[in-house]
Amino acid sequence: MFTKSLPNCLTVGNLFLGIMAILLAIHEEKYWEYAAIMVIIGMLLDGLDGRVARMLNAQSEFGKQLDSLSDLITFGVAPAVIMYVSVLQPMGFGGWVVTAIFPICGALRLARFNVHPGAPGYFIGLPITAAGGILATLALYKTYVDSPVILLVATLFLSYLMVSQIRYPAFKKTTIPKSVYWIAPLFLIAVGIAAIYYPKELPKVIFIPLGIYALYGVKKTLERKKRTEEHDEPVEE
Repeated sequence: MFTKSLPNCLTVGNLFLGIMAILLAIHEEKYWEYAAIMVIIGMLLDGLDGRVARMLNAQSEFGKQLDSLSDLITFGVAPAVIMYVSVLQPMGFGGWVVTAIFPICGALRLARFNVHPGAPGYFIGLPITAAGGILATLALYKTYVDSPVILLVATLFLSYLMVSQIRYPAFKKTTIPKSVYWIAPLFLIAVGIAAIYYPKELPKVIFIPLGIYALYGVKKTLERKKRTEEHDEPVEE
């Protein structure tokens, strides 16, 4: 019985971390850097729950809906709150609006995915998991950015990518040996230890591959559009 409920336990763990991220973000300054780490560990759990469900043949409509609701909190609301508290709060009503737009676009992205999963091997629009991970870790770069407006625009850009028609590789479909799943708990523990000793550096490192993933889809879409335009361009006589 527990085996069949394991994927849902991972999903609930993801939701718990999202709530913890929100609480840490609005807590005292000394706990601030740990909020993004909660989102990162939530990403790891989110990557495991679906795979474990398929491995145990425990997939269900209940688990699917629970996963979407958890993702909205952990990768939609929590990163938006992190960005608001760290950057957007002094902007007044404009900061409120931008903060709200991100989880709204995340909800639209999740609803669209539940109805239309997308092309085989691809996601249509940036997955909320990646978008939330980028936003949460991007907030830690605020000391390196001259103007908070840049981070505001980045938040809106990530919101747009989620509801766009840009295609992204679906790594969840990649086959992973079952033996790897037994190593996953050790990997989570290692990430937790790294987070304790390097609470500021770890999220900044995680931001790099996530940012590359987001820009990869944009780059491929522009290249595809350019090739289409060149192919359709009439030949002058």
